[in-house]
Amino acid sequence: MTDAARLKSTIYVGGLDNAVNERILADAFLPFGEVVEISIPKPEVLSSPDPHRGFGYVEFEMPGDAKEAIDNMDQSELFGRVIKVAAAKPQKESNEGLGSKTAVWEQEGWLAKHAVSEDDRRAADQARADTNGRPEDPMQGLEGLDVAGPQPA
Repeated sequence: MTDAARLKSTIYVGGLDNAVNERILADAFLPFGEVVEISIPKPEVLSSPDPHRGFGYVEFEMPGDAKEAIDNMDQSELFGRVIKVAAAKPQKESNEGLGSKTAVWEQEGWLAKHAVSEDDRRAADQARADTNGRPEDPMQGLEGLDVAGPQPA
C-alpha cells in the first residue's frame, strides 16, 4: 500500500484516557472495518507516569472504513472522556516546522516556497525608484473623508 493510501486509511484519535490501550482501541474501532495497525505514542519524557500521550492512530484496511469511523466516533465517549476522531495528517520530519532545532529559513522547503525571484526583486526596485525614493502617502485621496457619518443629500 502506498503512503498516500495508508494516510487515507489512517485516523487520529485524541483525548484518550490513561486506561485506554491498543487492545481497547482496536475493540472500539473494529465495528467499522478491518484494523491493520494501532499506534499509541509513548510520552517523550521517560519519567512520565502516563502510559501514553493521550492520542493514537488507527489504520484500517479500506479508506471508506476510516471515513465511517470518523463519522460515527468523533465526539463520542470512550472510558468517560469525549474523544476527537479525525483523518490523520502526514507526519512532519523532526527538522521541519515549529519545535525544530533548525531555523525556518534554513529548512529545505521554506526557501523554495518563500523565495523572491530576481525579476520580482528588480520590479520592486524599479517601482521604488519611480516614486522618487519616497513611499506613497497612504493618506493620499482621503481628503474628502474627514467627516464621519452619512453625508446630507
